[in-house]
Amino acid sequence: QVQLIESGGGLVPAGGSLRLSCAASGRTFSAYAMGWFRQAPGKEREFVAAISGSGGNTFYADSVKGRFTISRDNAKNTVYLQMNSLKPEDTAAYYCGTSRVIIAIPRSPSMVGSWGQGTQVTVSS
Repeated sequence: QVQLIESGGGLVPAGGSLRLSCAASGRTFSAYAMGWFRQAPGKEREFVAAISGSGGNTFYADSVKGRFTISRDNAKNTVYLQMNSLKPEDTAAYYCGTSRVIIAIPRSPSMVGSWGQGTQVTVSS
């Protein structure tokens, strides 16, 4: 089972930027698509962004398109989420996850096989 550790969360003012990282264990990291999800208090976990195993294909929720960028470095077994122009509504715990199936892109929580512990992002107005 792959282990995932997120980092990079924090408190930023609206309009600010953060870069989240998700470090993965395991020798088959590049075989799996990865996704970022977030969960605000009292709300369901929602899709934010996903990236194919090679990094050649990326997908975004409409709410973050144009502001967030997902990328990965397979040599470092790490996936990133660059978040720019942050808004108070981006406040949530952010989680990375691997696809449950190698060929699938995880665009819903049900498609995730392994989760990290999460990192908190708080955007002040």
